[in-house]
Amino acid sequence: MAQVKMTVNGKAASGEVEGRTLLSSFLRDQLQLTGTHVGCDTSQCGACVVHVDGVAVKSCTMLAAEAEGANVATIEGQANADGSLNVIQQAFQDHHGLQCGFCTPGMVMSTASLLKENPKPTEAEVRAYLEGNICRCTGYHNIVKAIMAASGQDVSSIAAE
Repeated sequence: MAQVKMTVNGKAASGEVEGRTLLSSFLRDQLQLTGTHVGCDTSQCGACVVHVDGVAVKSCTMLAAEAEGANVATIEGQANADGSLNVIQQAFQDHHGLQCGFCTPGMVMSTASLLKENPKPTEAEVRAYLEGNICRCTGYHNIVKAIMAASGQDVSSIAAE
């Protein structure tokens, strides 16, 4: 067992981990940050996306020990300081970008990364960026619409499907 220390959502966090402990398991099981979902354990679904030192990563394929000393951001840290939804979360709610909600944390975290890199993406760029995130409920249309709205673009002409 090894001790691991990191900053998670702006707060110091530490714990003992086995060398094989995944970051997703550490976040969920030891820190009780269960918003980071694990859907596949094979890096295909994207439900476990978190940010490590500002970079979106699939936490089911990263060892907790690899995050030693890093700044980690999870879905629990995305709300505004007053607890209200941030612009991305609000857009997902306003534009029905979620159904069961299982993929939503990973989608929101991926969206935050996309909009940091490309503040005004086209619909095609959004769809390409989300290739690593799987949603089994929505067919992606409303997720794409929510992301476009979160970027400040007019989505009134995007028809519902």
